[in-house]
Amino acid sequence: MTTTQAPSARITAELLRWPGVESGPGRFGATAFSVSNREIGHLHGDHAAHFSFPRSQWRELLAEGRIEPHPVFPDREGPAARRIAGDGDIDDVLALFRLSYERALLRGQA
Repeated sequence: MTTTQAPSARITAELLRWPGVESGPGRFGATAFSVSNREIGHLHGDHAAHFSFPRSQWRELLAEGRIEPHPVFPDREGPAARRIAGDGDIDDVLALFRLSYERALLRGQA
């Protein structure tokens, strides 16, 4: 018997392996992830991840097709969304969390 773990469970398990990452309830039923009280992103179930990036990085990620504008802030550069349509999206969602995580670590050193 093969058990397939849900995308959100797989992402959460990996994020919680990273030093300093904590999870907790976010707004609108999301699961938020933070480092030193700085949110690095959040998951809305198994379907979407939301982040915030500096404008230049946001533009680059958008041009690469890795993110979309955040549905609540569609006209703002910075807030971003990444759909999770299947297992193939998990690695990129984790890579986006990693970008946000590394930025939070750098900001925490200032």
